[in-house]
Amino acid sequence: MKKPPKILVVGSFVMDLICSAKRFPNSGETVFGTNFSTAPGGKGANQAVQAARLGAKVSMVGKLGRDDFGRQILRSLEDSFVDTSNVLFSDTCSTAVGNIQLEVTENGTANRIMVIPGANMDISVEEIEFLSKIISKYDMVILQLEIPMEINVAVAKLAYENGVPVMLNSAPSAPLPDELLNCITYISPNEHEASDMTGIAVKDISSAKAATEVLLSKGVKNVLITMGKQGAVFANEDGFWSSPCVDFGVTVDPTAAGDSFVGAFCTAVCLGDTVEQALLFANHTAGITVSRMGAQPSLPTMSDVVAFMRQNKHDISNYI
Repeated sequence: MKKPPKILVVGSFVMDLICSAKRFPNSGETVFGTNFSTAPGGKGANQAVQAARLGAKVSMVGKLGRDDFGRQILRSLEDSFVDTSNVLFSDTCSTAVGNIQLEVTENGTANRIMVIPGANMDISVEEIEFLSKIISKYDMVILQLEIPMEINVAVAKLAYENGVPVMLNSAPSAPLPDELLNCITYISPNEHEASDMTGIAVKDISSAKAATEVLLSKGVKNVLITMGKQGAVFANEDGFWSSPCVDFGVTVDPTAAGDSFVGAFCTAVCLGDTVEQALLFANHTAGITVSRMGAQPSLPTMSDVVAFMRQNKHDISNYI
């Protein structure tokens, strides 16, 4: 592989509490579940771990509680060689938790997620001012919306002023201020978030293309929309690309699929991939992820992805 890219992720940590059942309960109803497990997650942490497992040198900034969940999440990042030296700790808030419900049927698995943000929302702008001294050394900054908006704005401005590209994974859905949009290089909503942002119901490739045109008209340079089993689309002033979902096997848990895709896409872009190559690489990465249980435990390594791409007879020369 080429020289490993340096990626900074500023975002969230969440301990996922995963409940499986044959169907989701209706309002006011109790159903028996079939399985329970815990796994480190959070959009920021997932994307950091995914990029690191694909060979990038990743640094993570975010905030944990001083509790067992926080220690478990920190250990998961360190086990994947993510630099955690700038992780912050809250003395007043617990580590965030996510209640993940999985409906497991013979047709696959669907999920519903509720997040209690905890320490993720306890970050102040003053606490991340140190980034002004080091942000220029990174090849890309990745942000999401599970931390305070003012933190994302401050980090995006620092990156923009230092010529560092920014990927904003605009999830969960929220209004985005112009001062943030003006500083990002890439935006990556899923189909639901893209619908919220544009007013267009994104249901297929055609409607996704229309949504990218709206977002480009707002001044965003590059738009990436992930669409689950329909794959992903990408658009900028040079054109429009679509890439189908790559099926690795039975969908076991789709929880971290979007994070896996974003982490892989950013790594591929930093390695010099074309749009088509980066989309293909990211789809293979996410395809493996959904075939495994849990958020971070499901994220594949570069050797996993290379083997899958080789199996499908794709060019892997940029990754070995």
